[in-house]
Amino acid sequence: MNIGKAAAASGVSAKMIRYYESKGLISPASRTEAGYRSYSENDVNTLCFIKRARDLGFSVTQMSELVALWRDQSRASADVKRLALEHVEALERKSQEIQEMSRALRHLAENCQGDARPDCPIISGLENVEN
Repeated sequence: MNIGKAAAASGVSAKMIRYYESKGLISPASRTEAGYRSYSENDVNTLCFIKRARDLGFSVTQMSELVALWRDQSRASADVKRLALEHVEALERKSQEIQEMSRALRHLAENCQGDARPDCPIISGLENVEN
């Protein structure tokens, strides 16, 4: 199938299919005589796997490792679990950081009068943030 049909079948845009191919997440597509990319059902299954991994926030590097593990029938499930739990820890750290940012911004906004005066604790708070 052509790249448009593979995109529709997998839910991955044609642009991202080309990107994943350039990063080695999927094998280079075979080409028709006219030079168009041609994808198999296997390619679409791999793209669906990658899309699900991406939807869970895995990086390209992690997705590459996951695809390799998925293809390796002699893999140890411990390797997959380790990768997943490392990702969970990173997501939880990021979630905490976002919550802290949200609290800080909410505090600044609650202390802003929101009127026509130029005094604004939000601007002042941003000026005083240390690097």
